[in-house]
Amino acid sequence: MKAVILAAGKGSRLFPVTRVVPKPVLPLANQITLQYAFDRLKEIGVTEICVVVGETENEMKAALGDGSQFGVNLTYVRQTEPKGLAHAVGFTKEFVDGDSFVLYLGDAIYSQDLKQFADAFRANMTGNLSLVKPVTDPERFGIANVEGDRIVKLVEKPKVPESNLAMAGLYFFGPEIWDVLPDLKPSWRGEYEITDAIQALVDQGQTVIAGRYEGDWFDTGTLDSFLETNHYLAKGQNVIADDATVEGAIGENVTVGAGATVKCSSIEDCVILPGSVIETTGAIRHALLGGSVNVNGDLVNSIRHGDLVE
Repeated sequence: MKAVILAAGKGSRLFPVTRVVPKPVLPLANQITLQYAFDRLKEIGVTEICVVVGETENEMKAALGDGSQFGVNLTYVRQTEPKGLAHAVGFTKEFVDGDSFVLYLGDAIYSQDLKQFADAFRANMTGNLSLVKPVTDPERFGIANVEGDRIVKLVEKPKVPESNLAMAGLYFFGPEIWDVLPDLKPSWRGEYEITDAIQALVDQGQTVIAGRYEGDWFDTGTLDSFLETNHYLAKGQNVIADDATVEGAIGENVTVGAGATVKCSSIEDCVILPGSVIETTGAIRHALLGGSVNVNGDLVNSIRHGDLVE
């Protein structure tokens, strides 16, 4: 089995930081986001990984290299336009080369290993096994209707959800997926949806299984979710690099990267990128900061990168 990680998005909800540092390599608890994906994939015996990149291709390659520092072997392909997850998968056919593969969204974080799902997929060799998890806001997700363990209907971000089982960002596929991708049509969002591809497998009579995931599942797309995920991965502790300097009162959920310097009256619920120089006369709260930032007053609910050149 191989793996495909989708990491071509712009991370626009974390601008301007993600104009400088791609979202998949932002640090969480002082470890880049994708390293958590690599670790989960290694747990199920997968080390051959294709990373689908976009306009931050050069920055991604500079940060990840060939993957050897993470114990994996990386290949890169570029999604030429942002036309959806199924569109991105289409660029990986040569890499997958007829094998089965696991599709992993680059900003997904899982608290539990994925072995039981990989084992179930390998044992049954179904057309697809997708992780699902109950959520309170199903209109934000691809949603699965199930009968027993089988998925019978999928809807991407439904305006009126018929189920609360969200597609939880991880999918196992057999080679049947390549038969349905060429016939997909854009959704109402103008994108080629992975949920439509899986629905096509259902319509063809392929066995499509819901893997009910009971652990914690995070995505890092917004400042709130990014900082929540950081707090979880840090196990409630502050993570301050040995060579970082912080002058000011330190509260909870503070991560400061290597070589960073922070001067403030107090800091809490923040991630400071490696090498940053952050100075303020006030407090820093609920923020993602990088580069050189020097302000009077507080930095609250802030996403800033002081080295950004427009």
